[in-house]
Amino acid sequence: MTFKQFIYLAGGGGLCFLLYTILPFFFAVLLIIPAAGFSLALAFYKINNKPFIEVVEAAFRYTTGSKLFIWKKEERPIASQKQAPAVQAQPFVPKLSDSKLKDLAWSLDVHKEIR
Repeated sequence: MTFKQFIYLAGGGGLCFLLYTILPFFFAVLLIIPAAGFSLALAFYKINNKPFIEVVEAAFRYTTGSKLFIWKKEERPIASQKQAPAVQAQPFVPKLSDSKLKDLAWSLDVHKEIR
């Protein structure tokens, strides 16, 4: 057992003793059980090979820290069926050729000469 584990257990035990002596037995037990469980988790429990205290610290920083929300939903008006588009776009028809590589080389040569 390391020194940190001893401190967590001693602190938890002290808190449990303090609650037992100050409060009536029924209320003390209601508070002692979570305090003892938290103390044991701090001392011995690991999540993904990380001490429980690091997980608690990360959760605390997440809840108290500022957050950046990038996504924002925008309301778009629904287009009615009565309105038809004024200009209909021509469908894209790929041209057929022997070699797309030749077409690409020719278009690169043409653009090169224009500049």
